[in-house]
Amino acid sequence: MIFRRKRREVPGLNTTSTADISFMLLVFFLVTTSMDVDKGMNRQLPPKQDEKQEMMDVDRSKVMSLALSEEGLLTIDEKPANIDKIRRQLKEFIVSTGPSHIIELKTDRKCDYDTYFHLQNEIVRSYREIRDAASKQQFGKPYSKCSVEQREQLLEKYPQRVQEVY
Repeated sequence: MIFRRKRREVPGLNTTSTADISFMLLVFFLVTTSMDVDKGMNRQLPPKQDEKQEMMDVDRSKVMSLALSEEGLLTIDEKPANIDKIRRQLKEFIVSTGPSHIIELKTDRKCDYDTYFHLQNEIVRSYREIRDAASKQQFGKPYSKCSVEQREQLLEKYPQRVQEVY
């Protein structure tokens, strides 16, 4: 007697709902996860100049030197200062020296980025508040409502002159 082996067929997998489940999981993870928004500063760098520049003599009385140490300690003209209270000093300096002022910012490479970022924000806020006060005094409206010509006048009067030294 010869036994014949019965061939069993393997049933096919039902994959109709696989696409639906994977899509639902994708949507679930997209909705529930949070994306870290990178913070940064909007700066426009000057164009590269191929020619050599001449050294200029700078009046040190029109330079405010800010230094940020590795530990996050701030000094203004080699005197200890607090980052949270620097805005008033910056505004007084910028207004008193006029458009020829320079804010020199020296930062240690090992300095905490958040401290550096906070200091940069304080500098930008100082300029913004000065321009806003000047526009209210000169034009009777805030800086944000000024025309392009009026903004250019204020930018000439109070240019943002920050020099970073590494």
